[in-house]
Amino acid sequence: MNKTIMLKWLKEGNISIPTTLLAHYKTLNLNEKELVLLLQIISFLEKGNDFPTPAELASYMTIDAIECHELLSYLIKKGFLEIIDGNNENGIRFEQYSLDPLWDKLIDIYLFLNKKEEAQHTKKEETDLYSCFEQEFGRPLSPFEIETLGMWLDDDQHEAVIIKAALRESVISGKLNFRYIDRILFEWKKNGIKTIQQAKSYGKKFRQNQPTNKANELPSTNKSVPFYNWLEQ
Repeated sequence: MNKTIMLKWLKEGNISIPTTLLAHYKTLNLNEKELVLLLQIISFLEKGNDFPTPAELASYMTIDAIECHELLSYLIKKGFLEIIDGNNENGIRFEQYSLDPLWDKLIDIYLFLNKKEEAQHTKKEETDLYSCFEQEFGRPLSPFEIETLGMWLDDDQHEAVIIKAALRESVISGKLNFRYIDRILFEWKKNGIKTIQQAKSYGKKFRQNQPTNKANELPSTNKSVPFYNWLEQ
């Protein structure tokens, strides 16, 4: 008997609920009754009933058929649900619910939140970039230097990570100044350098091909590191 009940329970099946819907239904200005009604419609659709009646939907909720009808009308009016025409295999026309409007709204929210998150990440990277420069230079940046950093980001469209890589390259080369960094960025852009790995490989390749110049070596307890003089290009 218990196995029969369990088998019946398993045959009831499951419904697929997007996590985004549960996480952001409040953002869509949906309340819990409206959310549950939408979930009931999803359940009916997945079971093959494309146009359940208000009475059928209400039978699984704590509302009556009249309130269910009112909620359905509201969801359609607000663009969360629509009734579309369909045809069965015999060519007979029928009506069915479509949740495409709801999914469209969820996609818009997801894209907006993702864009907002990216903007916050970019802002944090830019803030870290200014701090990184001040740390390397050992002083606050001048207004001209701040403006130059802004131009690299906004006008030249350099990523913050690439600018940091150019700063690192200038430190390795012992040429810590904005003119030198600007030249590095110019050369990288001209040669299509867009990632950290490309920048590292490009700089390493040139340093390996340059003869050791004692006048340009950085003091070290072990060995000197030859550098590529970007200003001479």
